[in-house]
Amino acid sequence: MSESSVVGGIELDAQRHFRNTLAMFATGVAVITAPRESGTPIGITVASFNAVSLDPPLILFSVDRRCQSLGDLCATPRYAVNVLAEAQQDISNRFARAHSGKWEGIDFGPRDAASHVLLPDALATFECEPYAQHDGGDHVIFIGRVVRHQSRQDGRPLIFFGGKYRALDASPAAA
Repeated sequence: MSESSVVGGIELDAQRHFRNTLAMFATGVAVITAPRESGTPIGITVASFNAVSLDPPLILFSVDRRCQSLGDLCATPRYAVNVLAEAQQDISNRFARAHSGKWEGIDFGPRDAASHVLLPDALATFECEPYAQHDGGDHVIFIGRVVRHQSRQDGRPLIFFGGKYRALDASPAAA
């Protein structure tokens, strides 16, 4: 095995296989948003969002250590999890990339560092204060304390499965 085929002690083929196996777990898609003291807010697409606790109300998500906004996100006093609706695939794609025009044309509400940044038309939003951060290998695991939440009663979630966006079948599963 050559040096170039090993990253972090794991063979690249094994990493790819692990990633493909993980892709068999269907997830919703969310965008983590947070204000910045100077300028444009943080916006990062994640598929690693879960509930942790009801009392206190805690959620978690993870962010790749290579993310350019990681330092700002680690330091922010507030962030929001915006659960995307099926019609928001373009928003997911926009915030999944590192580029400066992510926020062009998006009205994200108040533009001050003291407010949560929320995406319009999200299926659900969780406004959080940082509760804990943990090492997660090549990711940082964020646990947030939910201070406010809201959801729409209409709409369908954006689903990611097998490396692709999918539509949720509206029919109930067989018993």
